[in-house]
Amino acid sequence: MYDGSGRLVEYRSTNFGSIARLKRGVYGVLSGIRGRGRLVIEGGGGGFAEPWLKEASRRGWPCTTVDARVWREVILLPRMRRSGVSAKEHADIVARRVIEWSGARRPTSLRHDAAEAILIGLWAVLECGWLDALPTDL
Repeated sequence: MYDGSGRLVEYRSTNFGSIARLKRGVYGVLSGIRGRGRLVIEGGGGGFAEPWLKEASRRGWPCTTVDARVWREVILLPRMRRSGVSAKEHADIVARRVIEWSGARRPTSLRHDAAEAILIGLWAVLECGWLDALPTDL
């Protein structure tokens, strides 16, 4: 989650284990967000995006789905995204810089899915105009 200044305020990784548990869990996750939100999701295959999009839409939140190639092109340098493996490794490094730059709590561990979610959020912050450009510290 990012605030209106474009800084990361919270992040986490949750594995619901099944679509059924995901459908039940989405409400609780989004209910933990105070105020109006905006939802950005990577991909959309396999039925994983639909529960998120449905609940966000029910709340009247704008929703965006983005492909990994799109956000990686904006956030990661070409040498960082030569392969999917390289992009995931560099996502971890850049996400940790975002955490530091934002003043968010440091992770005890950072799963690659959480690191990528942080960067998808940063892409969204740029798309929304909350930041004019990537912070130079990244």
